[in-house]
Amino acid sequence: MSITQTSLAEILREHVTLQVESIDRMYLNVYIPKLQFESGASWFLRQERKCPVPSSAAMAPISRAFVAAIESYAQIHQVPVLTFEKGQRKDDVVAPYIKQAAGQEGIVLIGKAQEKTSTFRTTKGFGPRTQDCFPRLVRTTAMVNQYYFYGVDADFGPFFFKFSSYFPYTAKFCLNGHEYLKYQLAQAGIAYEALDNGILSCADVVQMQTLADGLCAEKIEALVRKWQARLPQPFTASERAGGYDYDISILQAEFALTQVLDRPLTGRLFFEEVIRENLDLGRPEQVQLIFERRITKTTPSRFRTRIITQGVTPTLHVDYKHSRIKQYHKEGRALRTETTINNTRDFQIGKRLKNLPALRQIGFQANRRLLHVQHLSHDCLLGEDAFQQVNQPQMVSGQRVAGLRFTDPRVQALFCALVAFRLLPQGFANHELRVLLAPLLGLAPDQFTQGQMTYHLRRLRLHGLIERIPNTHRYQVTEFGWRVAFFFTRVYSRIIRPGLAQVVPNAPPLDGLLQRRFNQIETALQDWIAQANLTMKLDSFTSSLLP
Repeated sequence: MSITQTSLAEILREHVTLQVESIDRMYLNVYIPKLQFESGASWFLRQERKCPVPSSAAMAPISRAFVAAIESYAQIHQVPVLTFEKGQRKDDVVAPYIKQAAGQEGIVLIGKAQEKTSTFRTTKGFGPRTQDCFPRLVRTTAMVNQYYFYGVDADFGPFFFKFSSYFPYTAKFCLNGHEYLKYQLAQAGIAYEALDNGILSCADVVQMQTLADGLCAEKIEALVRKWQARLPQPFTASERAGGYDYDISILQAEFALTQVLDRPLTGRLFFEEVIRENLDLGRPEQVQLIFERRITKTTPSRFRTRIITQGVTPTLHVDYKHSRIKQYHKEGRALRTETTINNTRDFQIGKRLKNLPALRQIGFQANRRLLHVQHLSHDCLLGEDAFQQVNQPQMVSGQRVAGLRFTDPRVQALFCALVAFRLLPQGFANHELRVLLAPLLGLAPDQFTQGQMTYHLRRLRLHGLIERIPNTHRYQVTEFGWRVAFFFTRVYSRIIRPGLAQVVPNAPPLDGLLQRRFNQIETALQDWIAQANLTMKLDSFTSSLLP
């Protein structure tokens, strides 16, 4: 299999041995809604704890009792307690304890670390008169002890539950969807081979995907509630029954598509080709297609494509607001495409755990759109018939339509504007295409009339490059139209213009590397022509020998 002769679509169609979509890492916020504001905290201390003055001094007994309950839990269950050092990678410290648990359910380690968190402190306030001084609570941040409960669940595998030791005792919960999938496969008796944070092979791929799809918000909430009930809590049962119970929201969710390739070396080399050909994915016009979100000048995001190399393995990063897509060659065996949503508000979706189905759809669709854009960039070759169909005048249903000549600057500008609308589900209208086309021709939008745009739309439609959406005045780009536009613009900008600038008479001499590459192309063309002539002569000679 040749890298230069095989498209990405063919690689992923014919050389993928396993493919699975799964939630990867989920980081949840476990908090008490009533205690997120100063007024709620003051009310709790007055009404539930009967403190005459709501202050940080009234919180100290609750914190001491909570820490004592954690230490007692560790002693009763014989769980080791460690203090994490600054800069220490927690996963490396915990891994031996998880491995030693050998799948047995329970807490295996309690880690303690000082981290900054949101809390309340007491400050002196002022009433209408300066002599009306009184203390009050204000929201602030502080460095407090965080307690990490690392455990293994019988259904979900490894997880951790992190509690703040200070008011309002907000917690974080972290789980991994691929670990959940491994445990579910084992329980179902389905043989599989593990990939680090993934699956390398499986005896029943269909059932594996079904199990991955079964990881829903209800199961995740049940997991959090299960371990919350088993671990020490800062609030009494009566307080929780009175409305001071924890709720769950999504801080971060990762949605992964893993495609295992049959030849690791080819996969790595081809992945590098994909990166080189898609360095423009971070541009706003590309990002809005991948995430299906309209991007304006006020969209708060840093539009860029980042290539990060660790060792010899590069990774591709595309950012959108607080979210991103990461694509990399995992352990030299699989192509991993992963959308990480760090703020659900980026997609006008709430943060509560019940919104997980909507986030799944966005995350997995973004993965597929990214691959689709990459498919097209590697699978846009046009044959001679297609080339002539676009360039020459045609008769379509008795209507004569002018050709879209490759060298016409207006046609090149039209194709450049057209590619921006490829993946928009609602298509585009006359004025929307005109706004993009006019600046490419050096005109203001009001200098490009609606009639001129209608003429171009008619040419595009009769050539089969766009089609009208039924019962509307909007159009969408066809698959053929996308390939034509993408191929024409890329060849013209990357080959024709820079190439002719170097080979025409009176051009400055080529630099060493470019001259060698040009000579290689010329030699390859001469060899191909000579081979073709030899084949024709042999065919003619063979025909002359036949009776």
